[in-house]
Amino acid sequence: MKLLLTTLALSILTTITVAQDDKLAVLQNLEMTDTTKYAIVDTTKTNVDTKTVTQMSGKDTTKIRLGKREIVIVEKDGTTSIEIPDTGDKHTFDSFKDKDFTYKRKARFKGHWAGFEWGFNGLMDADQSINMQDDLKYLELKQGRSWNFNLNFMQYSFGFGTDKVGMVTGLGLEFNNYHFRNSNTITVVDGKTVVDDSYLLDPNKIVTKSRLSTTYLNAPLLLEFQIPTSYRHRIFFSAGVVGGVKIGSNTKVVYEGTNKGKDKVRDDFNLSPFRYGLTARLGYRGLSLFATYYPVQLFEDGKGDEIYPFSIGLRLLSF
Repeated sequence: MKLLLTTLALSILTTITVAQDDKLAVLQNLEMTDTTKYAIVDTTKTNVDTKTVTQMSGKDTTKIRLGKREIVIVEKDGTTSIEIPDTGDKHTFDSFKDKDFTYKRKARFKGHWAGFEWGFNGLMDADQSINMQDDLKYLELKQGRSWNFNLNFMQYSFGFGTDKVGMVTGLGLEFNNYHFRNSNTITVVDGKTVVDDSYLLDPNKIVTKSRLSTTYLNAPLLLEFQIPTSYRHRIFFSAGVVGGVKIGSNTKVVYEGTNKGKDKVRDDFNLSPFRYGLTARLGYRGLSLFATYYPVQLFEDGKGDEIYPFSIGLRLLSF
């Protein structure tokens, strides 16, 4: 009887030991195997598709699809990286060093057109000279008062797969003042723009200011290159063409003497209604230089003297 009981006790003890060994083996197998689950949510109901792709190399990739946009979550070596390929945005999280996500946006190309510019206007004759001679003397300017103002209020930038090279376009308003040095203005006679020197013949009017003003709506097409110098600071250079349509023009004469007053006339003065110019810009950070030359005559062909406008200045404010 004792022998039977002893044999039965040894059998039970052996069975328990083997069972424990089996459990330990199972736990070891589970520990050696990545048990990341594969889950798919019905997108017809939630419009969210979550997939976990497991690799034995220790790198887990989870893809979440929201409609047509995909979010990829990669876990490797204790670091979690979240990428959004459709937008180029990327978030990184280091579980050992950082407690929160750090946000990193993929750099995108941004051109330099929008902003406020100020400069000087000038006129050139057919020989590309700024010195008005003979019959063009009436167009001689007070250079220090012939100002150019550009309000470039709209901009679109298109990168060529990089944030350093791209095309720039947009819209802007150009305001030009041409202050005449002599006591004259311009007028239209028989369909042609000519000098108006009537103020010189009137002894009761002493001209103190005479200027021509024009306003154009401009649209540029520029190719721009950028050279990084330090974090978020770059030297940039752009060149291209700018087209314009005239939306307003007038002359103003201010005089003193017996008949003190001012005369302001709104007219088109045969100014070119459409024009294009060659322009270039060079700058660093918020400051830049610009120069624009218009190979289109100031006055319509055959309706005024052959004169070509240009402007040089600074961009004082970026938008």
